Amino acid sequence: MTEQPVPAQQSETAPAGDHQPVKQRKNGLYPAVSDELAAHMRSGWADTELRGLEPLPQAAETARRRAALSRRFPGERLVVPAGNLRTRSNDTEYPFRAGTEYAYLTGDQTEDGVLVLEPTADGGHEAVLHVLPRSDRENGEFWLDGQGELWVGRRYSLSENEQRLGLPCRDVRKAAGELAEPDGPVRIVRGHDAGLEEALAGRLDPARDEELRVFLSELRLVKDAFEIGELQKAVDSTVRGFEDVVKVLDRAEATSERYIEGTFFLRARVEGNDVGYGSICAAGPHATTLHWVRNDGPVRSGELLLLDAGVETHTLYTADVTRTLPVNGRFTDLQRKIYDAVYEAQEAGIAAVRPGAKYRDFHDAAQRVLAERLVEWGLVEGPVERVLELGLQRRWTLHGTGHMLGMDVHDCALARTETYVDGTLEPGMCLTVEPGLYFQADDLTVPEEYRGIGVRIEDDILVTEDGNRNLSAALPRASAEVESWMARLKG
Repeated sequence: MTEQPVPAQQSETAPAGDHQPVKQRKNGLYPAVSDELAAHMRSGWADTELRGLEPLPQAAETARRRAALSRRFPGERLVVPAGNLRTRSNDTEYPFRAGTEYAYLTGDQTEDGVLVLEPTADGGHEAVLHVLPRSDRENGEFWLDGQGELWVGRRYSLSENEQRLGLPCRDVRKAAGELAEPDGPVRIVRGHDAGLEEALAGRLDPARDEELRVFLSELRLVKDAFEIGELQKAVDSTVRGFEDVVKVLDRAEATSERYIEGTFFLRARVEGNDVGYGSICAAGPHATTLHWVRNDGPVRSGELLLLDAGVETHTLYTADVTRTLPVNGRFTDLQRKIYDAVYEAQEAGIAAVRPGAKYRDFHDAAQRVLAERLVEWGLVEGPVERVLELGLQRRWTLHGTGHMLGMDVHDCALARTETYVDGTLEPGMCLTVEPGLYFQADDLTVPEEYRGIGVRIEDDILVTEDGNRNLSAALPRASAEVESWMARLKG
């Protein structure tokens, strides 16, 4: 299958420098390793096996999710890989992030893992997790291999993983051979493990595999109690990250947008796993670029900062929040006018989020408000119904007003149109409401004073039994409240 940690006596790579593992074979070991040293390294280690581990908090939920998957595809072998390490440059890899489907169904986040649901005679499945065991101390892998324990840290043993995850665990290095044996219909979540896909070549059908991914995407549309709690954790940390940024805006003015990016990233790494996506720290006219992630521009007093960022929790649930802030703490009259229009549009959008409403309703409500303001300001010719029918407001609103949120920032993206965009909101769904107005610096259709101003306000909204709950309500939204909040934080 794909590249795995190679037992040391099988490695054929050349000896490396002082800070690289030695990996060259001689008599089953290594030329730079004497028999005495090899024997010395095999002995004298304490028993560190962990016993009596508590299951992960989401273990009951992952079991329920696997049961739903089993019911949908009876009699078929289902293969869900975690993915592999990916090279960043030469011999360094990107930090690993497990595939969403794999983490959702197992709670595990380690590279190379594979969840296999084997069909049983009663129509159900036996779930088996194939993961890497602890690196071998007998063959020297633990200290000589680049992915060995002394190089990248200790892995859980198979027994430990069984306790944590509530699943039988096997050595993943044997999985490709086992899965290659013909044994009925099989589906795989593609795009994570090319080696497994190659091992199953000839038995896979792209359309059937896509059906598996679509089902898993739709399964995540309604969040369970554990997921809602994790999303609230992500949002709470994100709120603190925004506060961190406001406190250092003077330092950002002395440097660049990257100071803002780094400040928020520190909060994400201290309280979570990472940022859930590349932070948008767009100051001045950069705020009119929807996905400005270069974050290398100046931060100037008198201009606006559009900060779109989210903390990802240790369980991989992410927030997605945007605030547009006056760098010096006070909106100009024109900035306030534009900001208040976006705020009013967001209020209308949030009010439209409730069980039984169409998914598109909150977008339509927000767009109507923005179209009304654009007509009122004389930027586009009315009436409003004409503007909306022709979509003329989109020159300045550009994007949809929100999306589902969860383990992916744009969660459930593979769900069918009829169950997502054309679907109906249900309690437990979590989505963003994020209208915006963007007047490009070179837009000659608007007065010069508008050019280079971009405003977006985004909150994470949970659909409840009787309406909705704003998970990010702790961050002020109204313009006067934003100014008071910033003044308090700046001291």
